[in-house]
Amino acid sequence: MTCTGGHQEKFYQKAVGIGLATDQIKFCEQVYVPVKYNGEIITKHFLDFLVDEKIILELKRGQFVPAHVIRQTKQYLQALDLELAVVACFTYSGVVVKRIINQAV
Repeated sequence: MTCTGGHQEKFYQKAVGIGLATDQIKFCEQVYVPVKYNGEIITKHFLDFLVDEKIILELKRGQFVPAHVIRQTKQYLQALDLELAVVACFTYSGVVVKRIINQAV
């Protein structure tokens, strides 16, 4: 089996985790991100990977990065006060990568 399109996101997450560990890249998986309003936590999210304590890596399936995924990833960047996120979409023809920058940092 290869990391081409058509698999569930958890398959890609496991494969990327193995790859990062094999390359001895520091990462955390399923990082808790609280969403606050007026200082109170109103919901919580979990991002896929935090790489080297500074880059968010989100994994998705499909050819395009939907607008709601971009918005959610920007919220992660703001909540964690980070500058860069990468959304990687696994397709049948390869991986589509979208960089997302936090302009507030």
